[in-house]
Amino acid sequence: MQSGAIRPINNMLPRQLFNAEHEAFRETVRKFYEKEVVPNIEKYESQQHVDRDLWNKAGAMGLLCPTMPEAYGGYGVDRLYSMILIEEQAYAMDSSTGFSLHSDIVANYINNFGNEEQKLHWLPKMASGEVVTAIAMTEPGTGSDLQAVRTTAVSDGDDFIINGSKIFITNGYLCDMAIVVCKTGSSEKGSANLSLIMVEADRAGFSKGKPLNKIGMKGQDTCELFFDNLRVPKTNLLGMEGMGFMMLMKELAWERMLVAIICQAGAEAAFAHTVQYTKERKAFGKTVSSFQNTRFKLAELRTEIDFCRAYLDRCMELQLTESLGIDAAAAAKYKISEMFSKVVDECLQLHGGYGYMLEYPIARAYIDNRANRIYAGTNEIMKELISRSL
Repeated sequence: MQSGAIRPINNMLPRQLFNAEHEAFRETVRKFYEKEVVPNIEKYESQQHVDRDLWNKAGAMGLLCPTMPEAYGGYGVDRLYSMILIEEQAYAMDSSTGFSLHSDIVANYINNFGNEEQKLHWLPKMASGEVVTAIAMTEPGTGSDLQAVRTTAVSDGDDFIINGSKIFITNGYLCDMAIVVCKTGSSEKGSANLSLIMVEADRAGFSKGKPLNKIGMKGQDTCELFFDNLRVPKTNLLGMEGMGFMMLMKELAWERMLVAIICQAGAEAAFAHTVQYTKERKAFGKTVSSFQNTRFKLAELRTEIDFCRAYLDRCMELQLTESLGIDAAAAAKYKISEMFSKVVDECLQLHGGYGYMLEYPIARAYIDNRANRIYAGTNEIMKELISRSL
């Protein structure tokens, strides 16, 4: 019983976010995952990254950077298209593809803060899949504390010389370019000396570690990056020097929404697989779904999933008008990732012993999910952000 796309069970309150064009796009994304990704998940997990040409295939189908302006290779569509891409990845129960970080985080930094030359150089290549990108924030020992970054970019004439390392970098192994968070001034300035610098992977002094051996999300390309006297021109600086922390804070709310979206859709997929399983599996002469405990447990999970869906869709409505607060995005990431953890645990329990077998989709969902409460800022950090609004 292999992992595969499954349609979520209809919400008790019908969703109203999408129009016919959105749904047509969803069908294209669904077919891409069913044809190109799902049959290869075990291969990707074995090699610890997707095949490089998968990026080119996704680009050819218009699945990379669709929200970027048409002048830069995108379609200029709204972020509901991003939501659809992430949901369909989750419904396919895939954790290997790093498209959303490339299209909805890195591309946004370049589009929002880059100059015209930088946009024209990078965004069309990102949309086609010619270039794979990453963003390098986290360092060994710093975790969620961006102000503690130790990677330095020292001015030397028209260049910066970068030294340091990054860890847990999604798309790091295959990346052709990474936006690197560096200190470009005195360490005593705290957040005021952080800058974002675009670094091509083929530059001398840029090296990559082998893919990290994670407990889950094994097919996702994640590795360490190292910078040893790496020289880049100052024209690679994104935005203004010393404004990195401000730029990061502006985009992190959307990054947290991305996590909330994949957790919500992941919970819906795990639930749908479990409902199907309990209707097929028999115990003591009748289906597991016929037992009152099963029905009540599924009713409880269905209610929690739908309540979170209503909150998330409302957050997306606010996101579309650029009025979503940092605290609301933090709450979405915190609550929905916690909900997903509960749902996938209860769903595994309803599978009995088979839920512990990796050939069943629920087992992969169980181990892949755990990172959602950690990255994009731990859930403890999310509580801190929420508490500041009280």
